[in-house]
Amino acid sequence: MSEAGQGEWRPGGGRHVLLAVHTGREDIVELARSSAARLERAGITVRVLEDEADDLGLPGADVVPADAEAARGAEIVMVFGGDGTFLRAAELARYSHAALMGVNLGRVGFLAETEPEAVEETLTAIERCDYSVEKRLAVEIDVLDATGAVVAGTWALNEVSVEKAQRSRVLDVVVSIDGRPLTSFGCDGVLFATPTGSTAYAFSAGGPVVWPDVEALLLVPSNAHALFSRPLVTSPDAVLSVAVPPDGNRARVSADGRRAFDVPVGGRVDVRRAERPVRIARVHPSTFGDRLGAKFGLPVHGFRDARRHDPGHELRPSRNVLLRDVVTLPPSANGAPAPGEEVRGGTPDPDA
Repeated sequence: MSEAGQGEWRPGGGRHVLLAVHTGREDIVELARSSAARLERAGITVRVLEDEADDLGLPGADVVPADAEAARGAEIVMVFGGDGTFLRAAELARYSHAALMGVNLGRVGFLAETEPEAVEETLTAIERCDYSVEKRLAVEIDVLDATGAVVAGTWALNEVSVEKAQRSRVLDVVVSIDGRPLTSFGCDGVLFATPTGSTAYAFSAGGPVVWPDVEALLLVPSNAHALFSRPLVTSPDAVLSVAVPPDGNRARVSADGRRAFDVPVGGRVDVRRAERPVRIARVHPSTFGDRLGAKFGLPVHGFRDARRHDPGHELRPSRNVLLRDVVTLPPSANGAPAPGEEVRGGTPDPDA
């Protein structure tokens, strides 16, 4: 879901941008400093977190505690770092109406909107209020004891993982959907993911990639010992549950890899759609498919396409990243490899 507009800022009011910075790298700190200086020149008040203020050294910025009030009244939470920094910033933005805007300074950076070389363009968009806001589905988690009493609760933007506490033992679980038992199996764990998190931990565990504007919840078993252990895609309004038998291995639940709790003996974990979505600011009009291809370096030209569409069908390396060093040759008239055609430096078939 997308909407045009700003965070809590309204015309006639002062504009505030909160910075969330991975201060462990000097290049990131320098980029955050230069960005803050430009925002201040545009008349926008810059806020920095108390535990990052000394490293950033921005005397003109407002210093705020890293708590639920940090982003209150801010228009944007501008994130300088990777997905880990983005998820940390999401905890602050969640308590406000502010939108997150990430500058990718990590590795993949799937949650970030822009790369370092495009920061000036992004800052211009912020100054002009020229951006849209996507609302991303989040989940809420309840941890219950054997009596059904809630003993802990949290939320997640990407995923919730329920994993075995003892690495040497299999975790036995019972999976339920909307209060109805579905299946049981032994496993290393179970992941509950949002569409936003489908390209993260759940993807590594074999889950599907789900476009972020699709409203759904994902359940992905991790190394399950069962014939039926396929990833499930459910309604966004479903309640997904994993119960741990009292005589089995102990379990631990983690939300976005940041907030963790032990599951009581005989306890259960319930996951449901959160009432409050996470707001992510977008400047660039690229589609999710474009971002997916760019982040994973997906080949968009097969080796046949690459050679067929070139004038004269000259010999050239394939554009397919899996065949980067393979020399391709002109096809025969019917489009199949010519008799005796070498694809990779071997010997032609003598029977061809």
